[in-house]
Amino acid sequence: MTSPTSAGGRQPIVLGVDAVTTGRMTDAWAADEADRRGLPLRLVHAIPTPAHGLHAYDEGRYHKALRERGDEALDRAASAARERHPALTVTTAVAEDVPARVLCRESAHAALVVLGARGLSRAEEVLSTYSVTVPVGAQAHCPVVVVREPEHITQDPPYVVVGVDGSPSSVAALDFAFDAAARRSAALRALWVWQSQLISRLDEATAVRTLQRLLHETTAGRHGLHPDVSLTHEVIRGHPVEELAKASEHALAVVVGRRGDGGFTGMRLGSVPHGLLHRAHCPVVIVPTPPQGRH
Repeated sequence: MTSPTSAGGRQPIVLGVDAVTTGRMTDAWAADEADRRGLPLRLVHAIPTPAHGLHAYDEGRYHKALRERGDEALDRAASAARERHPALTVTTAVAEDVPARVLCRESAHAALVVLGARGLSRAEEVLSTYSVTVPVGAQAHCPVVVVREPEHITQDPPYVVVGVDGSPSSVAALDFAFDAAARRSAALRALWVWQSQLISRLDEATAVRTLQRLLHETTAGRHGLHPDVSLTHEVIRGHPVEELAKASEHALAVVVGRRGDGGFTGMRLGSVPHGLLHRAHCPVVIVPTPPQGRH
Protein backbone atom coordinates (compact mmCIF):
# COMPACT_ATOMS: atom_id res chain seq x y z
CA MET A 1 0.00 0.00 0.00
CA THR A 2 1.33 3.43 -0.89
CA SER A 3 1.47 6.29 1.57
CA PRO A 4 -1.51 8.70 1.42
CA THR A 5 0.85 11.67 1.09
CA SER A 6 3.61 10.07 -0.94
CA ALA A 7 3.12 12.36 -3.97
CA GLY A 8 5.33 15.25 -2.95
CA GLY A 9 3.72 15.51 0.47
CA ARG A 10 0.48 16.86 -1.01
CA GLN A 11 -2.81 15.73 0.49
CA PRO A 12 -4.66 13.74 -2.17
CA ILE A 13 -8.21 13.55 -3.33
CA VAL A 14 -9.33 10.14 -2.03
CA LEU A 15 -11.90 8.19 -4.04
CA GLY A 16 -13.62 5.27 -2.39
CA VAL A 17 -13.81 2.57 -5.08
CA ASP A 18 -16.66 0.11 -4.69
CA ALA A 19 -16.28 -3.03 -6.81
CA VAL A 20 -20.06 -3.16 -7.25
CA THR A 21 -21.46 0.35 -7.59
CA THR A 22 -18.73 2.96 -8.14
CA GLY A 23 -19.55 4.42 -11.54
CA ARG A 24 -17.95 6.54 -14.19
CA MET A 25 -19.72 9.67 -12.96
CA THR A 26 -18.10 9.43 -9.51
CA ASP A 27 -14.72 8.44 -10.93
CA ALA A 28 -14.80 11.35 -13.39
CA TRP A 29 -15.79 13.86 -10.69
CA ALA A 30 -12.87 12.82 -8.47
CA ALA A 31 -10.37 12.88 -11.34
CA ASP A 32 -11.57 16.28 -12.53
CA GLU A 33 -11.36 17.72 -9.02
CA ALA A 34 -7.84 16.37 -8.48
CA ASP A 35 -6.76 17.86 -11.80
CA ARG A 36 -8.47 21.16 -11.02
CA ARG A 37 -6.65 21.42 -7.68
CA GLY A 38 -3.33 20.07 -8.92
CA LEU A 39 -3.46 17.25 -6.38
CA PRO A 40 -2.81 13.51 -6.68
CA LEU A 41 -5.74 11.10 -6.85
CA ARG A 42 -5.70 8.17 -4.43
CA LEU A 43 -8.05 5.26 -5.18
CA VAL A 44 -8.94 3.16 -2.13
CA HIS A 45 -10.81 -0.12 -1.99
CA ALA A 46 -11.76 -1.83 1.28
CA ILE A 47 -12.13 -5.58 1.77
CA PRO A 48 -14.28 -6.46 4.80
CA THR A 49 -12.85 -9.00 7.21
CA PRO A 50 -14.17 -12.49 6.26
CA ALA A 51 -17.19 -13.65 8.24
CA HIS A 52 -16.59 -16.09 11.07
CA GLY A 53 -17.76 -19.66 10.60
CA LEU A 54 -16.13 -20.28 7.23
CA HIS A 55 -13.71 -23.14 6.85
CA ALA A 56 -10.11 -22.04 6.37
CA TYR A 57 -10.14 -23.13 2.71
CA ASP A 58 -13.42 -21.36 1.97
CA GLU A 59 -12.27 -18.29 3.84
CA GLY A 60 -9.06 -18.13 1.82
CA ARG A 61 -10.88 -18.59 -1.46
CA TYR A 62 -13.47 -15.97 -0.52
CA HIS A 63 -10.77 -13.48 0.47
CA LYS A 64 -8.85 -14.09 -2.75
CA ALA A 65 -12.00 -13.50 -4.82
CA LEU A 66 -12.68 -10.23 -2.99
CA ARG A 67 -9.10 -9.09 -3.53
CA GLU A 68 -9.19 -9.90 -7.23
CA ARG A 69 -12.48 -8.09 -7.69
CA GLY A 70 -11.13 -5.08 -5.81
CA ASP A 71 -7.92 -5.00 -7.86
CA GLU A 72 -9.97 -5.11 -11.07
CA ALA A 73 -12.14 -2.22 -9.89
CA LEU A 74 -9.07 -0.16 -8.95
CA ASP A 75 -7.43 -0.88 -12.30
CA ARG A 76 -10.55 0.26 -14.17
CA ALA A 77 -10.84 3.45 -12.13
CA ALA A 78 -7.13 4.24 -12.45
CA SER A 79 -7.15 3.68 -16.22
CA ALA A 80 -10.19 5.92 -16.61
CA ALA A 81 -8.60 8.69 -14.52
CA ARG A 82 -5.32 8.58 -16.46
CA GLU A 83 -7.16 8.56 -19.78
CA ARG A 84 -9.18 11.59 -18.68
CA HIS A 85 -6.17 13.48 -17.29
CA PRO A 86 -2.87 11.96 -18.55
CA ALA A 87 -0.70 14.14 -16.29
CA LEU A 88 -2.61 13.19 -13.13
CA THR A 89 -0.71 11.31 -10.41
CA VAL A 90 -2.82 8.26 -9.52
CA THR A 91 -2.12 5.73 -6.77
CA THR A 92 -4.16 2.76 -5.56
CA ALA A 93 -4.53 1.01 -2.22
CA VAL A 94 -6.41 -1.98 -0.80
CA ALA A 95 -7.16 -2.16 2.93
CA GLU A 96 -8.83 -4.87 5.01
CA ASP A 97 -11.50 -3.47 7.29
CA VAL A 98 -15.03 -2.14 7.25
CA PRO A 99 -15.14 0.34 4.32
CA ALA A 100 -16.30 3.27 6.45
CA ARG A 101 -13.41 2.84 8.90
CA VAL A 102 -10.90 2.60 6.07
CA LEU A 103 -12.12 5.81 4.44
CA CYS A 104 -12.32 7.70 7.74
CA ARG A 105 -8.68 6.82 8.40
CA GLU A 106 -7.79 7.97 4.89
CA SER A 107 -9.61 11.26 5.50
CA ALA A 108 -7.08 12.26 8.16
CA HIS A 109 -4.50 12.72 5.39
CA ALA A 110 -6.79 13.80 2.53
CA ALA A 111 -7.93 17.10 1.07
CA LEU A 112 -11.26 15.56 0.12
CA VAL A 113 -13.00 12.17 0.17
CA VAL A 114 -15.24 11.35 -2.80
CA LEU A 115 -17.94 8.68 -2.67
CA GLY A 116 -20.66 7.32 -4.90
CA ALA A 117 -24.22 6.76 -3.68
CA ARG A 118 -25.40 3.19 -3.13
CA GLY A 119 -29.08 4.04 -2.63
CA LEU A 120 -29.39 2.32 0.75
CA SER A 121 -32.47 2.79 2.88
CA ARG A 122 -32.14 4.86 6.06
CA ALA A 123 -32.10 1.69 8.18
CA GLU A 124 -29.41 0.13 5.97
CA GLU A 125 -27.34 3.33 6.20
CA VAL A 126 -27.15 2.89 9.96
CA LEU A 127 -27.01 -0.91 10.30
CA SER A 128 -25.29 -2.26 7.19
CA THR A 129 -21.58 -3.14 7.20
CA TYR A 130 -21.47 -1.71 3.68
CA SER A 131 -22.91 1.66 4.65
CA VAL A 132 -20.36 4.29 3.69
CA THR A 133 -21.82 7.70 2.88
CA VAL A 134 -23.49 8.38 6.23
CA PRO A 135 -20.75 7.14 8.61
CA VAL A 136 -17.96 8.70 6.54
CA GLY A 137 -19.93 11.93 6.16
CA ALA A 138 -20.38 11.96 9.94
CA GLN A 139 -16.84 11.07 10.95
CA ALA A 140 -14.39 12.19 8.25
CA HIS A 141 -11.66 14.69 9.11
CA CYS A 142 -11.99 16.46 5.75
CA PRO A 143 -14.88 17.45 3.47
CA VAL A 144 -16.78 14.56 1.90
CA VAL A 145 -18.39 14.70 -1.54
CA VAL A 146 -21.19 12.27 -2.38
CA VAL A 147 -21.75 12.22 -6.13
CA ARG A 148 -25.37 11.08 -6.21
CA GLU A 149 -26.19 13.01 -9.40
CA PRO A 150 -24.03 14.92 -11.93
CA GLU A 151 -23.02 18.55 -11.86
CA HIS A 152 -25.43 20.73 -13.83
CA ILE A 153 -23.26 22.71 -16.24
CA THR A 154 -25.97 24.03 -18.58
CA GLN A 155 -26.81 27.08 -16.46
CA ASP A 156 -25.37 30.46 -17.47
CA PRO A 157 -23.61 31.17 -15.26
CA PRO A 158 -23.22 27.81 -13.50
CA TYR A 159 -23.60 28.09 -9.74
CA VAL A 160 -22.83 26.44 -6.43
CA VAL A 161 -25.35 26.42 -3.56
CA VAL A 162 -24.32 26.72 0.08
CA GLY A 163 -26.49 26.48 3.17
CA VAL A 164 -25.71 29.07 5.87
CA ASP A 165 -27.13 29.25 9.39
CA GLY A 166 -24.46 31.11 11.35
CA SER A 167 -22.92 27.99 12.92
CA PRO A 168 -19.17 27.30 12.73
CA SER A 169 -19.85 24.34 10.43
CA SER A 170 -21.82 26.48 7.98
CA VAL A 171 -19.02 29.05 7.96
CA ALA A 172 -16.61 26.24 7.02
CA ALA A 173 -19.07 25.20 4.31
CA LEU A 174 -19.12 28.77 3.03
CA ASP A 175 -15.31 28.79 2.76
CA PHE A 176 -15.40 25.56 0.76
CA ALA A 177 -18.22 26.82 -1.46
CA PHE A 178 -16.43 30.08 -2.33
CA ASP A 179 -13.32 28.12 -3.28
CA ALA A 180 -15.32 25.62 -5.34
CA ALA A 181 -17.16 28.39 -7.19
CA ALA A 182 -13.94 30.28 -7.88
CA ARG A 183 -12.24 27.17 -9.30
CA ARG A 184 -15.20 26.59 -11.61
CA SER A 185 -15.75 30.24 -12.64
CA ALA A 186 -19.22 29.83 -11.16
CA ALA A 187 -21.60 31.97 -9.16
CA LEU A 188 -22.48 31.26 -5.52
CA ARG A 189 -25.98 31.19 -4.01
CA ALA A 190 -25.84 31.54 -0.22
CA LEU A 191 -29.14 30.37 1.31
CA TRP A 192 -30.30 30.88 4.87
CA VAL A 193 -33.43 28.79 5.35
CA TRP A 194 -35.50 29.49 8.43
CA GLN A 195 -38.47 27.82 10.03
CA SER A 196 -41.04 30.13 11.61
CA GLN A 197 -41.52 28.02 14.74
CA LEU A 198 -37.85 28.62 15.61
CA ILE A 199 -38.32 32.39 15.71
CA SER A 200 -41.80 32.55 17.20
CA ARG A 201 -41.25 35.81 19.09
CA LEU A 202 -40.46 37.84 15.98
CA ASP A 203 -42.76 38.82 13.18
CA GLU A 204 -41.75 37.53 9.76
CA ALA A 205 -40.54 40.87 8.36
CA THR A 206 -38.28 41.43 11.38
CA ALA A 207 -36.98 37.88 11.19
CA VAL A 208 -36.13 38.20 7.51
CA ARG A 209 -34.31 41.52 8.02
CA THR A 210 -32.33 40.07 10.91
CA LEU A 211 -31.32 36.97 8.95
CA GLN A 212 -30.45 39.00 5.86
CA ARG A 213 -28.12 41.13 7.96
CA LEU A 214 -26.51 38.03 9.52
CA LEU A 215 -26.11 36.42 6.10
CA HIS A 216 -24.43 39.51 4.65
CA GLU A 217 -22.15 39.78 7.68
CA THR A 218 -21.18 36.10 7.44
CA THR A 219 -20.30 36.27 3.75
CA ALA A 220 -18.72 39.74 3.62
CA GLY A 221 -15.14 38.95 4.56
CA ARG A 222 -15.06 35.75 2.56
CA HIS A 223 -16.41 37.42 -0.55
CA GLY A 224 -13.50 39.83 -0.30
CA LEU A 225 -11.14 36.88 -0.75
CA HIS A 226 -12.99 35.83 -3.91
CA PRO A 227 -14.14 39.11 -5.49
CA ASP A 228 -14.64 37.51 -8.91
CA VAL A 229 -17.34 35.16 -7.59
CA SER A 230 -20.83 36.51 -8.21
CA LEU A 231 -22.64 36.13 -4.88
CA THR A 232 -26.37 36.21 -4.14
CA HIS A 233 -27.95 36.20 -0.68
CA GLU A 234 -31.28 34.44 -0.19
CA VAL A 235 -33.31 34.18 3.01
CA ILE A 236 -36.04 31.59 2.52
CA ARG A 237 -38.78 30.41 4.83
CA GLY A 238 -39.30 26.65 4.80
CA HIS A 239 -37.63 23.37 5.66
CA PRO A 240 -33.84 23.45 5.07
CA VAL A 241 -33.68 20.07 3.34
CA GLU A 242 -36.59 20.83 1.02
CA GLU A 243 -35.38 24.30 0.07
CA LEU A 244 -31.75 23.31 -0.43
CA ALA A 245 -32.86 20.32 -2.50
CA LYS A 246 -34.92 22.65 -4.70
CA ALA A 247 -31.96 24.98 -5.11
CA SER A 248 -29.76 22.01 -6.08
CA GLU A 249 -31.87 21.13 -9.14
CA HIS A 250 -29.62 23.05 -11.55
CA ALA A 251 -26.49 23.46 -9.39
CA LEU A 252 -22.92 22.24 -9.72
CA ALA A 253 -22.98 21.20 -6.06
CA VAL A 254 -24.77 21.88 -2.78
CA VAL A 255 -22.49 22.48 0.20
CA VAL A 256 -23.53 22.13 3.84
CA GLY A 257 -21.77 21.99 7.18
CA ARG A 258 -21.68 19.04 9.56
CA ARG A 259 -22.32 19.60 13.22
CA GLY A 260 -20.76 17.47 15.94
CA ASP A 261 -18.08 14.82 15.70
CA GLY A 262 -20.27 12.15 14.14
CA GLY A 263 -19.92 8.51 15.04
CA PHE A 264 -19.84 5.31 13.07
CA THR A 265 -23.57 4.78 13.47
CA GLY A 266 -24.03 7.92 11.39
CA MET A 267 -26.74 9.13 13.75
CA ARG A 268 -24.92 12.43 14.33
CA LEU A 269 -24.45 13.40 10.71
CA GLY A 270 -27.22 15.94 11.11
CA SER A 271 -30.69 16.10 9.61
CA VAL A 272 -29.85 18.52 6.78
CA PRO A 273 -26.83 16.74 5.24
CA HIS A 274 -28.51 13.38 5.83
CA GLY A 275 -31.67 14.56 4.12
CA LEU A 276 -29.75 15.96 1.16
CA LEU A 277 -28.09 12.59 0.60
CA HIS A 278 -31.58 11.40 -0.36
CA ARG A 279 -33.04 14.55 -1.93
CA ALA A 280 -30.33 16.59 -3.68
CA HIS A 281 -30.12 16.71 -7.49
CA CYS A 282 -26.35 17.25 -7.70
CA PRO A 283 -23.20 16.30 -5.77
CA VAL A 284 -23.49 16.94 -2.02
CA VAL A 285 -20.50 18.31 -0.11
CA ILE A 286 -20.44 17.78 3.68
CA VAL A 287 -17.90 20.00 5.45
CA PRO A 288 -16.81 19.34 9.05
CA THR A 289 -16.26 22.11 11.54
CA PRO A 290 -12.55 22.98 11.72
CA PRO A 291 -10.95 21.91 15.04
CA GLN A 292 -10.61 25.49 16.23
CA GLY A 293 -14.34 25.99 15.67
CA ARG A 294 -15.40 23.10 17.88
CA HIS A 295 -16.43 23.52 21.46
